Amino acid sequence: MPNVQINIAIPSRWKMELENLARVYSVEEETTLTYLDLIRRAVQEKYELSADE
Repeated sequence: MPNVQINIAIPSRWKMELENLARVYSVEEETTLTYLDLIRRAVQEKYELSADE
């Protein structure tokens, strides 16, 4: 299934914190992650969605 783009508004403080967390996870996982990657992961884990949905 193709991806779709959505727009959401989050507090700027959340974005800053997520960007910092993404930097930490990027170093730990030896890959580049963005704050959007963290949001996708959180939604996927919270609602137990498969990656191919």
